[in-house]
Amino acid sequence: MLDCKPIDSPMDPNQKLMADQGELFTDPERYRRLVGKLIYLTITRPDLSFAVGIVSQFMQAPHIDHWNAVLRILRYIKKAPGQGLLYEDKGDSQISGYCDADWAGCPIDRRSTTGYCVFLGGNLISWKSKKQNVVARSSAEAEYRAMALITCELMCIKQLLQELKFCEGHPMKLYCDNQAALHIASNPVFHERTKHIEVDCHFVREKLLSKEIVTKFVTSNEQLADVMTKSLRGPRIQFLCSKLGAYNLYASA
Repeated sequence: MLDCKPIDSPMDPNQKLMADQGELFTDPERYRRLVGKLIYLTITRPDLSFAVGIVSQFMQAPHIDHWNAVLRILRYIKKAPGQGLLYEDKGDSQISGYCDADWAGCPIDRRSTTGYCVFLGGNLISWKSKKQNVVARSSAEAEYRAMALITCELMCIKQLLQELKFCEGHPMKLYCDNQAALHIASNPVFHERTKHIEVDCHFVREKLLSKEIVTKFVTSNEQLADVMTKSLRGPRIQFLCSKLGAYNLYASA
C-alpha cells in the first residue's frame, strides 16, 4: 500500500458491513494481523476507533468486503501518516467529557454504538468506541447508557488524579447532545419507559446530586464524540480531529 491513493475518510458512510457478505477472504490470518496492528494504532489515533472497531468484529471469518474495508483504513492513514495527539498546557485542569450514541446503528444485531472522549485541561486523555451490550429501545436509552459509561470513566480519572494530588475541586462537565437523556438525568420521577435502565439512572443522578458532575447540552455540530459512533465525511472528520487535538506532524505550518 506504499503507492496507494490517499482518501479522506476511513470508512464509506454509505456502506454497512455484514457478517455473511460476499466471498470469504482466503487468508484470514493476514486479516487478523493487520487489524491487530490497527487496534494498536488507535492508542494515538482516536479518529480510527470506530472504523477499527467495525472491522475487528469479523476476525473469525473475514470476507473480501471486510478486507477491502481494512485497506480503505490504510488509504486513510496514508493521507496523514504523521497524525497524532498534541498535548499542551492550556492553563487549567478542568475535567470534561463528551458522550454520544448511534442508536441501532449496527445492521447485524441493531445494537447501538457508544462513543465518548474525556479531556483534562483541554487535552484528550481517554476515548472509546464500543458497541453496547444490549439493544436499546429508544435513542434516549442509548444516549443514557453512553452517559452512564462516561460517568464511570470520569470517576476513575478523578480518583486517579486525586491520588496524584493533581485534581481541583471543580465539578466535572459532561456534554451530551440528547435533550431527552439530559431530562431523565435531572428528573427525579421515573417514567415507565425508563424502568429498564433504572440502575444507570440512579448512578448518573447520584453523581449529579453530589455535584461531582454537571451535565451540559451541546449541539450535534459541536459533539466531539461523533467521530467515535459513526462513519463521517472527510471535512467533518478533519474538523473533529482539530477539536480533539489531533494534528499532522508533517503538515506545513
